[in-house]
Amino acid sequence: MIPALPASPARLSPAGARSLRLLAVGLAAVLLALLLLWLNASAGHAAPVDPAPPVPPTDPASPGTGNVNIQINGMDGKPSSAVLTLIGITLLAVAPSLLLMMTSFTKIFVVLAMTRNALSLPSIPPNQVLAGLALFLSIFVMWPVINEMNNLGIQPYLNGKLDFNGAVSAASGPLQHFMLAHTREEDIALMTRAAGAENPATPEAVPLQTLIPAFMVSELRAAFIIGFVIFIPFLVIDLVVSAALMSMGMMMLPPVMISLPFKILLFVLVDGWGLIITALVQSYAGTG
Repeated sequence: MIPALPASPARLSPAGARSLRLLAVGLAAVLLALLLLWLNASAGHAAPVDPAPPVPPTDPASPGTGNVNIQINGMDGKPSSAVLTLIGITLLAVAPSLLLMMTSFTKIFVVLAMTRNALSLPSIPPNQVLAGLALFLSIFVMWPVINEMNNLGIQPYLNGKLDFNGAVSAASGPLQHFMLAHTREEDIALMTRAAGAENPATPEAVPLQTLIPAFMVSELRAAFIIGFVIFIPFLVIDLVVSAALMSMGMMMLPPVMISLPFKILLFVLVDGWGLIITALVQSYAGTG
């Protein structure tokens, strides 16, 4: 038996009709977007733009000589902290050599060591004490020179007014003047002949590689002269004690055991350390 067909088509519900309308609006929006994209692409291909020709390179105005110049200062002309740190580490590495060769340390230390030997005290005061005393006496003697080097070379370099080479040249002037004031002309001539160079026209024209060893030789000579003067009174005490022991027949008794207390007593009574330090400081007076 064949079922009966419906008399009329079924109507859509309100929710279904709303969904169909939204679907139709979405399809229309997609078609409109595709149409706009196609029109833009057609317009871009329709009017191509020719690229501008490249600009030919220009010749340099002044080629230069080909030298390399490295600037180690910052944007404001002052050296950077990294450069100052590097220079400080380098100076700390060469500071012992500079202290021994270009200051009064060598002369002061030799005189103090010879004084200790004249007293027949080979280990008292110890070397550390003598080196510390010589170091601070050297700073005391060299302080005017250090101040002048700071004012002429170091501060202008830190403020960006001088480059590194100019600062070195300006700071080495006071130090060279100090060494020239305490260097004999004979020692300068000796080192000049040893180098096979011509005699300088003026003392200021002596190069540092000649002046530094000449200065050290002069300082050692002056230190030995002062040491000889210091040894004389203690040598007299040793001779007197030895003669007294010989006259008494006490030849087996070491004279040093008897003369040492008298040497120390004499050194304390005349204020020996004060006399020696005063003589050393006054030997550099007027050259700072």
